[in-house]
Amino acid sequence: METRRDGDHEHHPELNATQVPSIFVDTSHELDLRALGGRILSVVALVVLWFAPLKIDIVARHALAIGSFMIIAWITDALPHVITGLIGCFLFWALGVVEFGAAFSGFSNEATWFYFGAMLFGMLATETGLANRLAFHLMLRFGKTYSQVLLGLIVLSFLLTFLVPSGAVCVVIMASVAMGLLEAYGIGRASNMARGMFLTLTYTAGLFDKMVVAGPASILGRELIMKTAHTEIYWSKWLLAYLPFSLITIVVTWRLILWLYPCEAALTGGEEYLRAQLHKRGQLTPREKHAAALMLLGLVLWSTDSLHHISAAVIGLGIGLMAVLPGIGVLGMKDVKKVNYVAMFFVGTAASLGQVLVQTKGLYVLTRITFAWMTPLLTNKFSTAIVPYFAGFIYHIFLGNDITMLATSIPPLMNFAAVQGIDPIGLGMLWVFASTGKIFLYQSGVLIMGYSYGYFGTKDLLRLGLLLSLVEAILILIFVPFYWPFIGI
Repeated sequence: METRRDGDHEHHPELNATQVPSIFVDTSHELDLRALGGRILSVVALVVLWFAPLKIDIVARHALAIGSFMIIAWITDALPHVITGLIGCFLFWALGVVEFGAAFSGFSNEATWFYFGAMLFGMLATETGLANRLAFHLMLRFGKTYSQVLLGLIVLSFLLTFLVPSGAVCVVIMASVAMGLLEAYGIGRASNMARGMFLTLTYTAGLFDKMVVAGPASILGRELIMKTAHTEIYWSKWLLAYLPFSLITIVVTWRLILWLYPCEAALTGGEEYLRAQLHKRGQLTPREKHAAALMLLGLVLWSTDSLHHISAAVIGLGIGLMAVLPGIGVLGMKDVKKVNYVAMFFVGTAASLGQVLVQTKGLYVLTRITFAWMTPLLTNKFSTAIVPYFAGFIYHIFLGNDITMLATSIPPLMNFAAVQGIDPIGLGMLWVFASTGKIFLYQSGVLIMGYSYGYFGTKDLLRLGLLLSLVEAILILIFVPFYWPFIGI
């Protein structure tokens, strides 16, 4: 795929909704040097910890040695993330740390197959054209002014979270709408409007998929909490817990962008562009109707899981498989081949690391090191809510990728909750939510995707990320101590 540089940024005009951008691609000489350093450091850490005369069980020490190799390699992008994960799982097995079933336990984990089903679910929306039709319809309904367009993009981002289980794909869908509107308005990429629109659609795509169990990070985080704490978290309960956050975040993000990036000129031509796109698509096709019916069934079942107790993973994979069945589904093998299996394997290896650390007792060593400092700070319901959020926010800076952060920290966090007598569900959900706070580009493949279009810079991301992270912290202090106990968390 050809890449056109515009200033200091990259632009990928031909990306479509079936292409899930990789977070594993080296894009600069600086990243190459970091990768080289990461390869050296990860191997050195493995060897040193493997033979270190530490006063801990030898199996736990060996598990931590291999785990440190995986974590350092993930942080530094030493290798493609999925290759790092598979090497780690192989070493757990080949070096006799655990049996094969435990080393690759993440691939029998619900989260991995929930994510696979969710990807098929999302393809119902993207491959049939339903997602783009929804986008154009929604944007047309919101109006013609810059303010209304921005609000439409944020609401669209929230709604797409339920349909497309990938923040990167949501960015691609919304970017196609935004670029068409900017062209119709005659607005250049250096304008406030262009920066505001692309910053909005990029940041919110990675924000809302933690408030809904939709993206890979929230899917994995929920599963790790349930497995480690031996409890159940319903999809509907998660949605209800974060619904006030979602609604307030929509409004606050809208007002922040309008304040930070005010529009410089009057807009004309956007409505004609949207109507032309809808006219080109014609009436709702039978294939789109079929896809909508399957997706509606899935959403209804997810929303009522506290009543029927069917696992969210069973629903997601079940609807996904129905979508490819002859006579019932609307997707063919050509569509299935477009699924990003690399991302699915990454989720599996990340989950495997957490399970191995639990089985080998390496988890308890991490607990003492990672969370001991938090104990004296958790003195009341307010500090118990806000301290984990900022701890996770800081942890996420060092362990950039969402999945890596959650896979390596949730198991010891759940053990910490058990020792301290803290509700594991609330603490775990706060920790997953802390991964929404991002201020640097490397922290998310979704941010890299949005940045690659070339409409905003790293300073823009830092400024919006800090402001929204502070807003979410205030919402935690308001809703977690009072609203969450009311709904049973």
